[in-house]
Amino acid sequence: QVQVVESGGGLVQAGGSLRLSCAASGTSFSVNNINVMGWYRQAPGKQRELVATISTRGRTNYADSVKGRFTISRDDAKNTVYLQMNSLKPEDTAVYYCNVIIELIIYWGQGTQVTVSS
Repeated sequence: QVQVVESGGGLVQAGGSLRLSCAASGTSFSVNNINVMGWYRQAPGKQRELVATISTRGRTNYADSVKGRFTISRDDAKNTVYLQMNSLKPEDTAVYYCNVIIELIIYWGQGTQVTVSS
């Protein structure tokens, strides 16, 4: 059984910063089994979209809308992925979901709300 838990969301003014964290835990896997970790978001009335991913070798991928503002990183010792969000805009407002792929099985967190006020 695998659990994926996000934290770090909240309310911030435009131009501000937030850091999201996501930890994967369980007894059925080790860090060597984690393929990709990433972040997605879903705004009201819109489809869930990719924000950023990071592979086991540290290769990163970002949505064009967040390039240069967001940074994804991971700590394999803690089975944790982070999303540092700077220069936030009102259009970044969404529920942010953590996504962890372990042995090709996809696990999702429950989501954390990020609200950026103008």
